[in-house]
Amino acid sequence: MEIKSAKFVISNSDYQLCPQDGKAEYAFIGRSNVGKSSLINMLCNRKGLAMTSSKPGKTLLINHFIINDNWYLVDLPGYGFASTGKAMREKLKAIIESYILYREQLALLFILLDSRHEPQKIDLEFIAWAGENGIPIALVFTKADKLSKSHLNDNITAYKNTLLEQWEELPPIFITSAEKHEGRTEILDYIDKVKM
Repeated sequence: MEIKSAKFVISNSDYQLCPQDGKAEYAFIGRSNVGKSSLINMLCNRKGLAMTSSKPGKTLLINHFIINDNWYLVDLPGYGFASTGKAMREKLKAIIESYILYREQLALLFILLDSRHEPQKIDLEFIAWAGENGIPIALVFTKADKLSKSHLNDNITAYKNTLLEQWEELPPIFITSAEKHEGRTEILDYIDKVKM
């Protein structure tokens, strides 16, 4: 798939106020500082489409981008950002969970994982929660250029083995580098393939 146009449409804290035109939505979520905005900008080939920040936890709303006037790419707030207060954490949790559970247009949830780290409890818990709720997911390993090939393979294998303790079948897995544009074609082709 080729992205010819990508435009910001709207930000909301309530899934019921999101676009009502029935177009399929492909949402991206991950722990704060996983490189989500960089990945979205790389996928859309547009610098600055999603706001990147050196300070984690910048996305606090559900952000919709219309792609090729045909489907929405949705940038969700990050989960597990420790330095926000408890009230803000609870609010973000409610925003994220209500969108994922009740948004009928959600076709697929891409869960981003930092490939530099071994399996993280918070990520595994989030993946398990999505699985328990029957949410279609794909896993996206980010920042693959930041470590050696063997270290990258070790971390991804560790994730797979940990997940297979509870999952009969692994969700689709993509390995990406926003800096080197790795994984872009694979993710866009997959969206094209599963598009509702």
